[in-house]
Amino acid sequence: MNNLFENYGILSGEMLHLSPKETFDLCKKGAVIVDVREDFMIGFKKFEVPLVLYFPLSEMNTNFNKLPTDKYMIFADAAGLRSKEAVILLNGKGFKNLANLAGGIVEWERDGLPLKVDLKEKLSGQCPCQLTAKRK
Repeated sequence: MNNLFENYGILSGEMLHLSPKETFDLCKKGAVIVDVREDFMIGFKKFEVPLVLYFPLSEMNTNFNKLPTDKYMIFADAAGLRSKEAVILLNGKGFKNLANLAGGIVEWERDGLPLKVDLKEKLSGQCPCQLTAKRK
């Protein structure tokens, strides 16, 4: 089996970090984005790629066995911090072919990559890593 991640990203601390553009390219080749944002955070902006799994980090430790083991998975969140935690956790549980989306959906949007946006689900807050649901 060819290594889909070969010649992509930067390896740091035994973790592969991918840019948004690299991630988008890899998704077109079969990689899966695993969005670890909590449920209230995903309604406003979503990655528009062929396959995204929504799997909150808060459920990762107890439900990790529900993740596919035969896919190349790129973990993503708002800013690339919590997704890094997910990769560390899963590496410790023996998962292979994992990467972190550096900068999360914030950098994805900055790079002009495709998003699904639902303005009714807009979040509020100053830091992308600590957004909250908009008060109604």
